Amino acid sequence: MSAYRALALQVRTQAVNGAADPRALMRAAIGSIAAQTAAAKAWIGPDLRLVVLPEYVLTGFPFGESVEEWRARAAIAPGGPEYQALAEIAKAQDVYLCVNAYESDPHFPELFFQATVILGPAGEDVLRYRRLHSMFSPSPYDVWERYLDVYGLDAVLPVARTELGNLAVIASEEILFPELARALALRGAEVFCHPTSEASSPSLTPKAIARRARAIENLAYVVSANSGGLAGLPIPGDSTSGGSEVLDFEGRPLAQAGQGESLVAAAELDLAALRRFRRRPGMGNLLSRVKPALWAEEYGWHDVERPDGLASSAPSRQWFAERQKEAIRRLYGPDAT
Repeated sequence: MSAYRALALQVRTQAVNGAADPRALMRAAIGSIAAQTAAAKAWIGPDLRLVVLPEYVLTGFPFGESVEEWRARAAIAPGGPEYQALAEIAKAQDVYLCVNAYESDPHFPELFFQATVILGPAGEDVLRYRRLHSMFSPSPYDVWERYLDVYGLDAVLPVARTELGNLAVIASEEILFPELARALALRGAEVFCHPTSEASSPSLTPKAIARRARAIENLAYVVSANSGGLAGLPIPGDSTSGGSEVLDFEGRPLAQAGQGESLVAAAELDLAALRRFRRRPGMGNLLSRVKPALWAEEYGWHDVERPDGLASSAPSRQWFAERQKEAIRRLYGPDAT
């Protein structure tokens, strides 16, 4: 398929933090996603094939809860009923559906991970990515040796080769870390799905600037879905509302949404044009001019955030804060914090 339409579906998120029945709220969220995806397909047309949902769209984010509390309240199981219901949406609408959720893992029963899963039109799991950069949630890097033993490096940095091109995922603030996008692009990624829930602004925000940079650096499309508002927490509900967008492989906005729930951020992705550009010699072909061996050697000299920081028990929020302080001390000296 050389061209198709992609949608960053901007939907409102209902936080489950104080809910008596968080699973009921998740089911309601999936019902709303099903209705809005069907409506988007009818509105945009049958060539809508990729739908990206906002970050933690089923639950919102932890707001002071411990790792144990949030795992029990908000984490869903791979292959569980929530994923099955979302897979039915993908099948019913003949789309690839990208969803971000907190997820349990039987290999790491004391933890949860923030996962982004792409479900294919046959209802299958096309890609599962667990967020690597997170301030207050566990990541595979925190249990690195065990995680690699179980899943291997290809599962840490997955790229799905599909009829829609080579799809990869960058979660939320990870768009600010250029190494992740570059690694995925070197593995073949052509379209970055970017579920996010971020402060929006009429001005360019750091994440908006980063999206453009990642598209330009890696000659990749970016489909970025922000929340259409957040209910159920004491923060103002429209703080994370608006700015969903689709960028082309030269960083140009193809479509952008305003505030609130919206299907406006939809545009055509032309894979043939992207592939022609990637194969065209010239200064603009930045991906072909990368020097990985140089930077691998340089990065090897530096000690910042270390892997395998977690023992078998779930960490406290203080553990995450202390981890960052230790990294700052390694960067700037023992008196830095």
